[in-house]
Amino acid sequence: MKILAIDTSNDVLGVGLVDETKVIGEYITNLKKNHSIRVMPAIERLLADCETKPSDLDKIVVAGGPGSYTGVRIGVTIAKTMAWSLGIPLSGVSSLAVLAAAGRYFPGLVSPLFDARRGLIYTGLYRVKDQEPVIIKEDQNIPAAEWAEILKDTGEPVLFVGNDIKLHRETFRTALGERAHFAAVGEFNPRPGELGLLGISRPEKNVHTFTPNYIRLVEAEAKWLERQGKVTND
Repeated sequence: MKILAIDTSNDVLGVGLVDETKVIGEYITNLKKNHSIRVMPAIERLLADCETKPSDLDKIVVAGGPGSYTGVRIGVTIAKTMAWSLGIPLSGVSSLAVLAAAGRYFPGLVSPLFDARRGLIYTGLYRVKDQEPVIIKEDQNIPAAEWAEILKDTGEPVLFVGNDIKLHRETFRTALGERAHFAAVGEFNPRPGELGLLGISRPEKNVHTFTPNYIRLVEAEAKWLERQGKVTND
């Protein structure tokens, strides 16, 4: 079973090819460049280098958010289109869960995070059991300072993972003290191979109805709903 994994949900662009026993190939960059232009050539190059044709694929797995609104849309749209055109299953995995997998050997909780600007972060709380990130607190959009207090109340050590750690390190260190641990730089990028492996057993999604998990509305949409007198999910 060959699975193609696609992650364009943040600055990191990652595509991977895996089967049940190994990561066959990965392509990863951490650059602020246009994913919409680069992701298809990356997929084509990866498949060519791994001597794999699109018709050899058995499943597509995509990082479904949260993250950059545009980035998440790009990855999900390509994944849906490929799954539909090839007639193969599609599964989605939380972009944060992919990061959380880096903490599989950490004896405590794992908090992957992406910066969401204005003091906010996208994060969730996980514990890795039997190589699988298990959700302790659902993915959410929350002020970093508020999240630090929630983690403080757990009484457990917490490993923070992600390229945006540097923006919030002091907030977490101040609240948690020695219980705050930070992943090494080499673990900051979400691995597309990890994404593919996590997606092997995830349930199939309907390619027509599957939508990204933005967690919060884009600002323009939120303001429009406010004008209409409707409640937003910010």
